[in-house]
Amino acid sequence: MLFTALAFLLLPFTGLAQKFTISGYVRDAKSGENLIGVAIFNSVTGQGTATNAYGFYSLTLPKDSVKLVASYVGYERGLFTTYLDKDLQHNLLLAPAVTTLQEVEIVNTQVEEDIRETTRMSTINMSVAQIKAVPALFGEVDVLKVLQLLPGVQSGGEGTSGLYVRGGGPDQNLILLDGVPVYNASHLFGFFSVFNADALNNVELVKGGFPARYGGRLSSVLDISMKEGNMNEVDGEGSIGLIASRLTVSAPIKKDEASFIVSGRRTYIDVLARPFMPKDEVAGYYFYDLNGKLNWKVSEKDRLYLSAYTGYDEFYATSEGSRTDNQKSRAGLGWGNLTSAFRWNRVLNQRLFLNTHLTYTKYQFDISNEEEATYQGKDYNYKLKYLSNIRDLSAKLDFDFIPNPSHYIRFGTQFVDHQFQPGALQVRGNNGGTAEDLDVNTVKTNAQEMGLYLEDDVRLSERVKLNVGLRANGFAVNKEFYSSLEPRASVRFIANEKLSLKASYANMTQFIHLLTNSGIGLPTDLWVPSTDKVKPQRSHQVAMGATRTLAQDKLEVSLEGYYKTMHNLIEYKEGASFIGISNSWDTKVTTGKGWAYGLELFLHKKTGRTNGWIGYTLAWSNRQFPDLNRGEKYPYRYDRRHDIELVVIHQLKPNLSLSGTWVYGTGNSITLPEARYVVGEAWEGGYGGTQTYNDYGSRNGYRMAAYHRADISLSHTKKKSWGEVVNNISFYNAYNRKNPYYIYIAGGENEGDAPRFKQVSLFPVLPSVSKTFKF
Repeated sequence: MLFTALAFLLLPFTGLAQKFTISGYVRDAKSGENLIGVAIFNSVTGQGTATNAYGFYSLTLPKDSVKLVASYVGYERGLFTTYLDKDLQHNLLLAPAVTTLQEVEIVNTQVEEDIRETTRMSTINMSVAQIKAVPALFGEVDVLKVLQLLPGVQSGGEGTSGLYVRGGGPDQNLILLDGVPVYNASHLFGFFSVFNADALNNVELVKGGFPARYGGRLSSVLDISMKEGNMNEVDGEGSIGLIASRLTVSAPIKKDEASFIVSGRRTYIDVLARPFMPKDEVAGYYFYDLNGKLNWKVSEKDRLYLSAYTGYDEFYATSEGSRTDNQKSRAGLGWGNLTSAFRWNRVLNQRLFLNTHLTYTKYQFDISNEEEATYQGKDYNYKLKYLSNIRDLSAKLDFDFIPNPSHYIRFGTQFVDHQFQPGALQVRGNNGGTAEDLDVNTVKTNAQEMGLYLEDDVRLSERVKLNVGLRANGFAVNKEFYSSLEPRASVRFIANEKLSLKASYANMTQFIHLLTNSGIGLPTDLWVPSTDKVKPQRSHQVAMGATRTLAQDKLEVSLEGYYKTMHNLIEYKEGASFIGISNSWDTKVTTGKGWAYGLELFLHKKTGRTNGWIGYTLAWSNRQFPDLNRGEKYPYRYDRRHDIELVVIHQLKPNLSLSGTWVYGTGNSITLPEARYVVGEAWEGGYGGTQTYNDYGSRNGYRMAAYHRADISLSHTKKKSWGEVVNNISFYNAYNRKNPYYIYIAGGENEGDAPRFKQVSLFPVLPSVSKTFKF
């Protein structure tokens, strides 16, 4: 049906007369890497376009003189003049801007195709240079923490890197690394993300008005692209910090034809702590990331990419007894991702671009415990392992068709084979010569997901531009089949040179779920499919907004309002968790619905020695489950009424910059007991044991104290003959605010000892230093 509609859509373009197409790639003149989202326009007619996710552009114009202008933040403008009387292929090379100030502009929006021009709502592109300029915990640059500084995006709590977008949960974010889903984007229980900024090229966050090419999640799309590798020369960068170091190297395999990039990062908390531990008791933690990518320009029309990422976290503790008891034990908790992608780009003709994408992704966590002992000449050992994983194999075809400057058509199809193993328990033992084995829930579930999409970005007039799309999805699991038809639409109206208005609607379906016992992104959270008992999640979101430029276009202010409904959300039933092994996971959950609505204000300054933004969000997010909270509506854990973000980056000197952030948020909702009862059992001649019971109030009926924090960073750059060195000192939580991490109840067990609530805070002021180098 979608491709039939496409055929009718293309009919008006088959008879174009006296029009020709100029197309090609836009690349970094120094490294040869393709540039994403470069604004290109013909200054003679004012018509324009932008490069796609692979740096390709196409512009069909009348037979006449053409003066192309290419504009991209952080680069000098590119110019090309010709007389267009035939189809022409021309690649544009943009030189990096010399001025340091341009490298720290806050919002990566182009002059000619800014937020007033594009139809896409609730979408923000961020440059990697901008991300690196923001202060970071322990000096570790973090993509997700910078995104948390945007309106409509919340963090789960102190230090965490999870994203809660417009009232949604972390499982409702489609996180893509080179087009491959990443199912757990956190290290150290969410304190750091898995993305090494040195290996990244482009970061785009979509909060609403989703184009039809994206599917499978309800709340947001985070599309991250890795660098392709330097085609012309060897370069690299790295950093040495208090808890981790990283190194990235890029070089041509054959100049202007093939290149590679390799990037690695590892913490060394375990190594630093080892000398201070007893020899017979060792505990530690570390994580690592490793990115790699190969890029081969087969011809002017064909290009091949092979990229991969792997990362892992591990906690471990070992102990050894004395020679007499001969006891050994080891406990561990580990989790990690493995992703890989093969892409083939082909320019089928000057107006039609094809990307073929084959991907693999797997996320797994495991808990293990081993015990060994010898007693009276007999050996005793015990091994327990619990694991859970999700694995995807995917094939995807994407077409970009640009018949003329008034239409940009995208269509394609995707097939995904999911494999779920929500939980598997293995127990092995030798009890003095008697073997004891147990396997529970080792069955794997396979499911197939498929999708078709068609969208067109169409200019109806100089003032009105429209993006319309349709996505069809199917999901087969066991003997059940679910389908969905998702219309998408967004419109932009230019009221005048300073003001534009936008509106959007998106229908979304999500076929997979995340079962969680808490909100801090524990690796024990389980990914599970929709089944005959658990239906797919569905949402509808409408949004409206306005954007206006101020102060001679130096300031830009935008205001957006949204309303979103969500259905078939899942939660554990009261008292249930992943630990139990007697029943299947889908017997432990209940389904419900949710609402989220709010206003987002974004004011940012893009030029000058001082750059920055102010974001404010006024929001509500509620849930309702028939089996929870007596069936009454209650606030979502991360329902946060007010959220404020302030980011300032000031260039003191060409080689010295000062940056700072301040955030404020209403306290998270929390469920607390309203009474505590101590029940005792009297024995003859004395008082026996006691049991304490808590009487809880409404679900999430209380709030923790408000969260606020300031971070400061100072960076000094030194030029060297081989490159540059950046020395950085930063302060996390600069004024030592004791923010609530969680609250627990203490006391009340004994007569006269009244119960009381106690707050646990995580981070005091944390200074850190790091040294970054480039060559």
